[in-house]
Amino acid sequence: MKERLESMQTEALAELGRVAGPQELNELRVKYLGKKGQLTEILRGMGGLSAEERPVIGQVANEVRAAIEGVIEEKQSAFEKQETERRLAAETIDVSLPGRPAASGAAHPLNRVIREVEDIFIGMGFTVAEGPEVETDYHNFEALNLPKDHPARDMQDSFYITEEILLRTQTSPVQSRTMLSRGGVGPVKIISPGKVYRRDDDDATHSHQFMQIEGLVIDKGIKMSNLKGTLLQFVQEMFGSSRIRMRPSFFPFTEPSAEVDMSCYQCGGSGCRLCKQTGWIEILGSGMVHPRVLEMGGFDPKVYSGFAFGMGVERIAMLKHGVDDIRHFYTNDLRFLRQFARS
Repeated sequence: MKERLESMQTEALAELGRVAGPQELNELRVKYLGKKGQLTEILRGMGGLSAEERPVIGQVANEVRAAIEGVIEEKQSAFEKQETERRLAAETIDVSLPGRPAASGAAHPLNRVIREVEDIFIGMGFTVAEGPEVETDYHNFEALNLPKDHPARDMQDSFYITEEILLRTQTSPVQSRTMLSRGGVGPVKIISPGKVYRRDDDDATHSHQFMQIEGLVIDKGIKMSNLKGTLLQFVQEMFGSSRIRMRPSFFPFTEPSAEVDMSCYQCGGSGCRLCKQTGWIEILGSGMVHPRVLEMGGFDPKVYSGFAFGMGVERIAMLKHGVDDIRHFYTNDLRFLRQFARS
């Protein structure tokens, strides 16, 4: 048995000396040292040895196993080193190459317009107020002087969830909530940007979901001249327009009410395609807060007065950037959005 072990060792070392790769090395390890390998097979015959021979053969077997395992470990280390060197050579980094720019996102053009509008009004002492998009019928309509039988409350024009709950059709409910929270004590000076929802057919100028920014000022001695001065400063900073004009209009929550036009910032009022040769561009609606709205908001209309205004964010963005279709803002076309990315 000793001769068989020594012969196996000689054969194994010779084969290990010719091994060319890790897979072949593993196959030889299994062949000689595995559970069904040659060494195990030889050792099964130790049962027939005498008590004096077993320790001698056991020692020889251990020496043979150690010799084969030693060569296998050396070969394994050598192959691992070769693989590491190969990978390092293949993955060499040329530090002189320019870096790869990381793709970065940018603010959506509508969000940029909102921030710009907010900055302008914050600079005039306004604060930004927010409210829920799912509103009560009372805050969305009734508190704003739109009674139950008002046409604007038609179920076909609004997204009602129940008879008393709907998706807000304007950001004006933020104004009514703010007034009620003040307990009839002024001043109030807020703008309220946010999403609103109406049952409109989507086309180039309409969307079932769009964004508004409304403003509200309540204090003692507020006059129409305060409203005009505030809006004039806004259009001057936002568009660079030098003049505004106010045309009589009607809104249930303001009296008197006015549509506001600004002088065309492209032609300076002389007439062009943008202003349809009129020299003016309609920009927003406004008016003095109706006494009934003040009263329902908890303010005494004999002591306090105020003004309100509202504008569409998409309209401002379309005018500012020359966009001709409101749907471009919502189709997630990266070619369109990348035009507004800033470095």
